[in-house]
Amino acid sequence: QVQLAESGGGLVQPGGSLRLSCAASGSIFSINTMSWYRQAPGKQRELVAAITSGDSTNYADSVKGRSTISRDNAKNTVYLQMNDLKPEDTAVYYCNVDGRYTRGWSTAPFNFWGQGTQVNVSS
Repeated sequence: QVQLAESGGGLVQPGGSLRLSCAASGSIFSINTMSWYRQAPGKQRELVAAITSGDSTNYADSVKGRSTISRDNAKNTVYLQMNDLKPEDTAVYYCNVDGRYTRGWSTAPFNFWGQGTQVNVSS
């Protein structure tokens, strides 16, 4: 099994910065794409940023130029550095990780979500 532990959310003033972290642990064989999503009240969950095993990145237009996604493969951890935060960035942020875990003598695919971390941008 695989577990995800998120951290780094909180209350920040407009224009401020936050760094979110999501660490994967368990019987991990390999990790493919690591992503951050967010869901604001009354809205659908949306992709914020994603990074592949080859370090290719993809960003939502709303955060492009203000956010940087990165990963530490040795720690199975993905980060989201968010700068110049705006009130519209307020949401619960979820990490999503897909890969393969060891199961006996073989491996099997997994795709798990973190528990979510609240980000509030307000003066």
